Amino acid sequence: MNHHRLFAVLAALSLAATPFAAQAALPVGAAAPDFTTQGALAGKPLPVALKALLAKGTVVLYFYPKAFTPGCTLEAHAFAEASADFAKAGATVIGMSNDTIDALQKFSTLDCRDKFTVAAASPDVIKAYDVNLIANGTDTGLANRTSYVITPDGRIALAHTDMDWHSHVDQTLALVQKLAKEH
Repeated sequence: MNHHRLFAVLAALSLAATPFAAQAALPVGAAAPDFTTQGALAGKPLPVALKALLAKGTVVLYFYPKAFTPGCTLEAHAFAEASADFAKAGATVIGMSNDTIDALQKFSTLDCRDKFTVAAASPDVIKAYDVNLIANGTDTGLANRTSYVITPDGRIALAHTDMDWHSHVDQTLALVQKLAKEH
């Protein structure tokens, strides 16, 4: 993607009302695609494998377009502020974008406040989770803003797509807390 096009996409992402309309295609009950990738927590690189995370409990996997953009920064702050509540409910939060590992290391400290892991989403992972950000009919190579709650058996319990970051933490936390009470 050239710099002018990337700037146009990132500028549009910062607007409250965006021209992006997307729905998560993975339905509730579907198997979550497995992945292994590189991530960062508190500025340190680490491997991230969905199967290993699910062995510990529920996973909140949230995709975001680009580190250090206004909406993605605010969403990361919100997930960081709620990290103790997710942990109390037995859930692990993982943020994913197609950022470089260097950017993720910085983002994990500055915007995620060392509270949760962010990981690199390859084009294959973005496609498998059907979170391609389409702008003006063109795939940008970025992920749209979609949050999934994945149960320990590897099934999708929630798929929420909304380019406005505000509802992602509330919706995922409410379901994680409900699932914790049921078990």
